[in-house]
Amino acid sequence: MPDSLDLIAQEIASCTKCPLHQGRTNTVPGEGPATSDIMLIGEGPGFYEDQSGRPFVGASGRFLEELLQGIGLSREMVFIGNVVKCRPPENRDPAADEIAACKAYLDRQIETIDPKVIVTLGRFSMARWFPKARISKIHGQPRRFGSRLVVPMYHPAAGLRSPKVKEEIVLDFNQLPALIDQVKSWGEPPQDDAEDPDSDDPVQLSLF
Repeated sequence: MPDSLDLIAQEIASCTKCPLHQGRTNTVPGEGPATSDIMLIGEGPGFYEDQSGRPFVGASGRFLEELLQGIGLSREMVFIGNVVKCRPPENRDPAADEIAACKAYLDRQIETIDPKVIVTLGRFSMARWFPKARISKIHGQPRRFGSRLVVPMYHPAAGLRSPKVKEEIVLDFNQLPALIDQVKSWGEPPQDDAEDPDSDDPVQLSLF
């Protein structure tokens, strides 16, 4: 049976792979159309997300919606998720074992949606594709992974704390429509350029 986002969400709802399930109110699998060109991946649910079961519904979510509106999109037009699907206690950073426990769910969501552009929001989602990088050095710089681009960006919460970072996030977001158009113009990727999120081979991962 092929994967669907609903099926993945159902499995997440009953997941007990890591201790985070013990304190959750709701799982937050992510939301958006399976045909989205853009997939936004944050870090983990906060208090309001845990209560509602939806990603990015607090102050960071309102800023994210403003960013999307600025490029002619709404949150209903993109897929929004996180690297972990349950809230870490006291909104702490997700731990490595918690991210690992959720990795298969995120892998399947990416495969199902097959987005043209993945935007990582914050350093924990960035680390999946750029494990040795600093977000302050590479934010807004797209890199080709197989048939898509991955664009590392600051988490919206960082923009709410710093006017300078907020300005950088807006500039980074504004390039997304052109990047989507660019990916649409590509042919099939070479056989040896297939996506491998766990690889850091610079030969395979050419800069866009």
